[in-house]
Amino acid sequence: EVQLVESGGDLVQAGGSLRLSCAASGTTFDDYAIGWFRQAPGKEREGVSCISRRDGSTYYLDSVKGRFIISSDNAKNTVYLQMNSLKPEDTGVYYCAAGAYDSTCLTGGYFDMNYWGKGTEVTVSS
Repeated sequence: EVQLVESGGDLVQAGGSLRLSCAASGTTFDDYAIGWFRQAPGKEREGVSCISRRDGSTYYLDSVKGRFIISSDNAKNTVYLQMNSLKPEDTGVYYCAAGAYDSTCLTGGYFDMNYWGKGTEVTVSS
């Protein structure tokens, strides 16, 4: 059974940092793209960042460029999202998801992602 489990969400003050982890099991995801998506209350889900496990190419939402860094530890089958200089507008439930290596994840989309985690909550206070 393929599973993605997120962790690392917390309550943090504006300007602080968090590192989210997405641990994958059931497959090695070598040819997948793994992405982070978030959904704030009353808002649509949006793609935050994505990384191709095949070639390492990445995507970042404009509003997080320069603040967030996505990385992959293939030996641990885990993808991380380092979030720095957090802002209240970064608040939301963060989900990781896996899709084909050429999925729309790498341009911010999420409709063709095959596997989803249950999410981890990030709250940034002002």
